[in-house]
This record gives sequence, C-alpha cells and structure tokens, in this order.
Amino acid sequence: MRSLKNLLVTGGAGFIGANFIHYLKKNNFNGKVFNLDSITYAGNLENLKGIEKNFNYEFVKGDIRDKDLLKFLFGKNEIDTVIHFAAESHVDNSISGPKVFLETNVIGTFELLFTAREAWTENSGFKKGVHFHHISTDEVYGSLGETGLFSETTAYDPSSPYSASKAASDHFVNAFHHTYKLPITISNCSNNYGPYQNKEKLIPLMISNAIEGKNLPIYGKGINVRDWLYVEDHCDAIWTILLKGENGRSYNIGGNNEWKNIDIVYKICEVLGSETSKSKSEYEKLINFVTDRAGHDLRYAIDATRIQKELNWFPKESFETGIIKTVKHYLGK
Repeated sequence: MRSLKNLLVTGGAGFIGANFIHYLKKNNFNGKVFNLDSITYAGNLENLKGIEKNFNYEFVKGDIRDKDLLKFLFGKNEIDTVIHFAAESHVDNSISGPKVFLETNVIGTFELLFTAREAWTENSGFKKGVHFHHISTDEVYGSLGETGLFSETTAYDPSSPYSASKAASDHFVNAFHHTYKLPITISNCSNNYGPYQNKEKLIPLMISNAIEGKNLPIYGKGINVRDWLYVEDHCDAIWTILLKGENGRSYNIGGNNEWKNIDIVYKICEVLGSETSKSKSEYEKLINFVTDRAGHDLRYAIDATRIQKELNWFPKESFETGIIKTVKHYLGK
C-alpha cells in the first residue's frame, strides 16, 4: 500500500476535484494537498469554501500548461503524487470550440507528465513512492449498442472532440509508463453526478431549471443511456486506486446504474415533487424535447469487475439514493 504525503490535485476547484478534496478532509488525510486550478467557467472556489480549516491545503491559481509553474511546484513542495482531474469536459463545447480541448486535455497532460518525470527521476530510476494518477472517461470507448459493457480491454473509439482529447491524453499517460517507466494508474469512469457540478451538465441543469420554472431540454427522444456514478463513490474509488492500484494498470469505475435520460428527468421531477411544495406533474410539464446533439453516443455502460475483484471497491449509492442527496444539495437542504 502506498504512503502519500504531498498531493498535487489538478482541477481541484471543479466538480469531481472539489469533491475529492472534501473526501480527503472527511477521511482525515494527514499529508498536504496542493490544488492547481486555472479557474475557468467550470472551476469555482466556492466549492471549497472553508476547506483550509484544520486541513493542510493550499490553492495555486495556474495553468497545467505552464512549464515553469509546474517545475516550481514539484521542486518546492516535494510533490510525490499527482491526481490529474483538470480537463475541459463539456461535449457540446468541444463541438463548437474543439481547440481548447486539445490544448488543455492533451498538451496540459503532456506537460504534467514531462514535469513529473523530470522531478521524480533519481539515479536513472524514479524516487520511491511517487505516482501519477490520471482521471479519464468511459467516452473514450465510443458508443455501445443495447447490450454489452465497456471493459479495460475495449478498443478506444472516441466520437467527439472531447472524447478524442481524453483518449489522446490516456495514450500519453500509458506511453510515459511504457517508455520511461513512470509509475501511473488510469481510471475511466462513467457519468458522475452530485454536489458542486457545473449547471451545464444534464442533472444539475434539469434540477436548477425545474427549481426556476424553466424548460427542461432533452436531446432527441431522451433514450440515450448512461451508467451513473455518485461523485463520492468515484472519489472513494480513486483513493482506493491510489493506495492499492497496480502500477501501469487501468481501472474502470462504474455505478451499476444505467438510466435513460428521459427516465432521469422524470425521477428528478419525482424527487422535487416530494421535497418542495410543487407536485411531480407540475415539474413534468416543463419537459421539452430538442434537436439531438451531433455525434450523440447511444449508450455507455461500465464493467467494473477489475476494480471490484482486485481492489475490493464497490459503489455505496444507488441512483435512487444518490439523486435524493443531489436534489437536496441544490435545494440547499
């Protein structure tokens, strides 16, 4: 089991990164956490308000493509572990403006890898205990039909500029391991949901629009299927991989919760109906079907057998329990 002391969390003001830092504090991590984030539209320091209290934490505003800043951070703080969340992640944005996805997700990941390799090299090898963990997505695998699951051996077949950029970054992480023996792990997760998620994403968009009485726009017929993972379960899986994951190994992280988009929206309406003064039917009247997104993959579903068998990790939340917690968060309960 690895001993982690000085963690560099990239993108720690974003949705999953912020939840991960909260997870570390909640579980009494006694090392130091450095949060490197450029605070784009997807990053929000309000997600981490008060985190410094009784916790060894430091925020650094900066870009993962900034070579000099990375070199300074690694050298000054003796970083031994990188947990790389930072990424452009909104598929629609990648369709309208793909270049920034190349710059952040591919070039940014490369600069992190290059800096880690230089900082951690010692006597033609690597310092003891160092590790680079890269957070990726199931979207790199492309689209599934009505049956089947993505496993770690599924061939990559990205459909959008976003998923293509994440696939490329995965390949660079693996290449630095195979070529330079950099100690790495990769995790490919299914769709996350929970507190602090940017409102451009499906679940927080539906919840916030419903609360505000706005239309609930659903692509196509709403039949696209995703496997949903509560964000705290994802954080727990990442921590498990950091402690026990095999060097050079990829792990798929899924929630065992396949839902059609339209059924998710109906479920949100149901939960809001039970948590507010309005009825379920009042929220359902806001549903509005819109033109489908270009290259919209039909179905994603994760086979998480490897992480379950090898590392004994299992999700704790069902979608039914996780969505109640999520709706309550956005209602301020």
